[in-house]
Amino acid sequence: MPTVHTDSGPLLMSVHPAHRVRDTGPHLILVPSSTPLLYSSTTASARSGATRRGSRSSRTREENQKSFLPHGRRGSAAGGVAAPGRSRRGDPIPPSRAPREPAMRAAGGGAAGRKEVTALWMWLLLMATACGFVFLLLNLPDHRSRSGPGGEQTGGPQLSAKDKLQIGDVTKLNVLPDEIEGHADEIAAEEDERISRSPPSTKEKIWMMQDQLIMARAYLQFASSHGSAHLIRELKMRMKEIERAISHSSGASRLSGSVLQKMKAMELALSKTQRAYPHCSHISSKLRAMIYNSEELVRAHQSESSFLEQVAVRTLPKGHHCLAMRLTSEYFSLDPKEREFPKRSSMLMDDFHHYAIFSDNVLASAVVINSTIAASKDPKRIVFHIVTDSLSFPAMTMWFLTNPPSPATIHIKSLDELKWLPADFSSRFKQKGIRDPRYTSALNHLRFYLPEVFPSLSKVLLLDHDVVVQKDLSRFWELDMKSKVNGALETCSSGKGYHQLDNLVNFSDPSIINKFEAKACIFAFGMNIFDLKEWRSKGLSATYDKWFQAGKRRRLWKAGSLPVGQLVFYNQTVPLDHRWHVLGLGRNSNTRRDEIESAAVIHYSGNLKPWLEISIPKYRDYWNRYLNYDNTYLQQCNIHR
Repeated sequence: MPTVHTDSGPLLMSVHPAHRVRDTGPHLILVPSSTPLLYSSTTASARSGATRRGSRSSRTREENQKSFLPHGRRGSAAGGVAAPGRSRRGDPIPPSRAPREPAMRAAGGGAAGRKEVTALWMWLLLMATACGFVFLLLNLPDHRSRSGPGGEQTGGPQLSAKDKLQIGDVTKLNVLPDEIEGHADEIAAEEDERISRSPPSTKEKIWMMQDQLIMARAYLQFASSHGSAHLIRELKMRMKEIERAISHSSGASRLSGSVLQKMKAMELALSKTQRAYPHCSHISSKLRAMIYNSEELVRAHQSESSFLEQVAVRTLPKGHHCLAMRLTSEYFSLDPKEREFPKRSSMLMDDFHHYAIFSDNVLASAVVINSTIAASKDPKRIVFHIVTDSLSFPAMTMWFLTNPPSPATIHIKSLDELKWLPADFSSRFKQKGIRDPRYTSALNHLRFYLPEVFPSLSKVLLLDHDVVVQKDLSRFWELDMKSKVNGALETCSSGKGYHQLDNLVNFSDPSIINKFEAKACIFAFGMNIFDLKEWRSKGLSATYDKWFQAGKRRRLWKAGSLPVGQLVFYNQTVPLDHRWHVLGLGRNSNTRRDEIESAAVIHYSGNLKPWLEISIPKYRDYWNRYLNYDNTYLQQCNIHR
């Protein structure tokens, strides 16, 4: 059993043969025999667990021990291992307690020895710190966020594209490229496995691929000419694959396995590129520039889209143009006597129901008339009054001569027949910078002269040409108007601000703010019942002329006839039940089907008119059902559903 000699006397220790005794000054440490020991001028170690076979002599072991002592101190009583049979103080040791072999050699005393011990510990501490730092770097976790089942984030915090770019600026992994690729492949395989178990929606995956494209473009713009040509080629190839995958996946219910493989390949390529170009500050500048350019492109496309939409609204479809030309040609081929409608005194009698339509669109007017007759309980009492411009008058007349709305009566006038209108009436509504015909059409403003257009009538129902009548409207002639002029739908029931008067009229003008309530509810045009007797008694046509002249001198309202109509009929409107009139089928695709089918009149207000290709498809059939597409003129002009 080895004996350790201390200042206070010998100390017996039982040391397993698999361990060695290490002397570090005042402390003893047992270390495994396989652990290499570092020797210096102030430390010594010897094997503890001498071989039982006695292959080496005592003299050889003593020489081995001396060989590890500092030069000049071998055999020193002060600093070496005590001689066999003696303690450090020179006292004899009983033979039974004498060590069988030297166990250790103690460190020398004195100030020099202590300094050397301190230096050794500092060196060991630095080495341990360096090894620990390298170990941490080699075992850093992968910070890429990965989606688990149900879209939950696993494998670390979820990082945005910008954060992914900044990882390379935080630290560089000191690993081989092959190890990086293998690690990325393992991560991608795990991600694919999770996706196959519970895949996210197709839309989310398409967004992920779009994000990958954005990052790839940023890296390509940042890559210098002396960069890795192989890496750049790979990135461009992956971008093409992702672009094709996005185009093929749009509208699909789920993504195919090949698309997921392409996403994995792109992720691996981005990982390689990120390590090749870790300067995130430069990449951030590129991304900001790309975002700015994208925003400018979006604004340009929005402006172009708005312009093209206005062109589509103003441009007559080819089939409609063909129809107008054919009808006009047929009209002028008729004998003048054949161009007249049958005269009926009922057109001026109040016991009939008079409908007014101001339009230059032949098919739109035909749908309004056909739907009104189909919904009427007594169509014989209906009289339609169409007023159109001089260019559309021949085509409009010819259509209804060949397609009479029997058993109802129809009468068509041209603006040129209204001699009492101002000479500049057809051009007075044109404004600089405003091209929308809804705002500049003279027919839209003719509604403010209804008593003059129909001097013998006491009540008239005005319908816009973009409505479809679904129920009988004869009850309007029994409606109590409560001494008001206009019966119309109020549009502020939803409580939204744009349905209030201050959104249409300039309340910063004193002439407006002193006479009107800014939060007053606005009413809709499209289906209005007018009491012409009350209108005449209150002189509302003169009121319109006054406001129109004031609006020419200074900007008092937005373009169109609706804003000025709010001022003319202010406090002169009877609100109708919302079931009479449903708006927005030309702009709002969220109108419920039950709401549409329960309405008496549906109105395609907005730019997406039902006779245009840009109309909302699911609402088009409500309009199409009132046109006979087997008509000869429609067939000749290739007009179909």
